[in-house]
Amino acid sequence: MAHESAQGRPIAAAIAVVLRGERLLLVRRGNKPDAGRWGFPGGKIEAGETIAAAALRELGEETGVAAEAIEILTALDVIRRDGDGTLHHYVLIAVLCRWKSGDGAAADDAEDAAWFDLAALRDVPTSPDVARVAELALARSGS
Repeated sequence: MAHESAQGRPIAAAIAVVLRGERLLLVRRGNKPDAGRWGFPGGKIEAGETIAAAALRELGEETGVAAEAIEILTALDVIRRDGDGTLHHYVLIAVLCRWKSGDGAAADDAEDAAWFDLAALRDVPTSPDVARVAELALARSGS
């Protein structure tokens, strides 16, 4: 996921919340600000790209997994300041996706990729709101 703020303006990004049964695909970030933490694959929405297309593109780039975008689940604000005071503001749009193919292998800025059930999320360091978004996805899918 990109980490540069455009002159303090919020940056729109899409995250792919992929369900395979009752398990969700997460990646362990290799870059700041969430290096070492597990989160949903995702990144910046490019100009002219739909939210769903961005989520599926980032999913493929980071994990090699193919999925179908179902619906937008929620949007999250991630607002942080660097040690030098630089403000970074991302608006993450979570897209519920149905797994189609691929087991998931880390690529791009992901160090690792793995499937987790909800209980296992308590045992790993995650980015903010991962458990809440996972619960929402499972509830929405009827799992």
